[in-house]
Amino acid sequence: MKRKVVITKDGSKTIHLEEWNESYHSTHGAIQEAQHVYINSGFKKVALKELSVLEFGFGTGLNALMTYLEAIKEQIKVAYTTLEAYPVESKELLQLDYVASLKNSFAEETFQLMHSAPWDDAIRLSDNFTFEKRQIDFRDLQDKSKYNLVFYDAFGPRVQPELWTQEMFLKVFSAMKEGGVLVTYSCKGSVRRAMIATGFTVEKIPGPPGKREMLRAIKPNL
Repeated sequence: MKRKVVITKDGSKTIHLEEWNESYHSTHGAIQEAQHVYINSGFKKVALKELSVLEFGFGTGLNALMTYLEAIKEQIKVAYTTLEAYPVESKELLQLDYVASLKNSFAEETFQLMHSAPWDDAIRLSDNFTFEKRQIDFRDLQDKSKYNLVFYDAFGPRVQPELWTQEMFLKVFSAMKEGGVLVTYSCKGSVRRAMIATGFTVEKIPGPPGKREMLRAIKPNL
């Protein structure tokens, strides 16, 4: 599939898949989207000083890097697990240059470590941040009652509808702790209905630039 690095409206870059007409991040602003959806609407809403995060779609590593920077800033202890079936190539990472876009040269070594880290092996990036990548299909997730926060950043339901079904969200639900929070850029009606049918309490909240709404779901205390 043909892939192209493109500049988004906030000046940061993303990868565009031409055959699907789908991008790894919003073309309205890659960094703005990650900040709004995953940091402001997710990470900052989980009022814990120690939490475990599960990300569906490591992709470019932008969400993981921004979570790391926020955890360091707020002195929150994080165990971060991210899933990816098809890793981004090194030459694409060089073109994306997220560290420069974030204006944080201190993060360069950490960002490189995230991408060069061995699969299926947790590493310590700082005293308060552990990081593990798993190269698996999302549907193979088997974790139970482990995560406080989920970043659901799969490609959209238009191109990968199998990742936005009740069956898939049952796996996510099982992997989360009671009271856990899931955030995603999607606000599609079928996605919301699948989450509700799974057992989540779901709310529509304001979306990032270029998108009116997004979804935030909570696993109730059972």
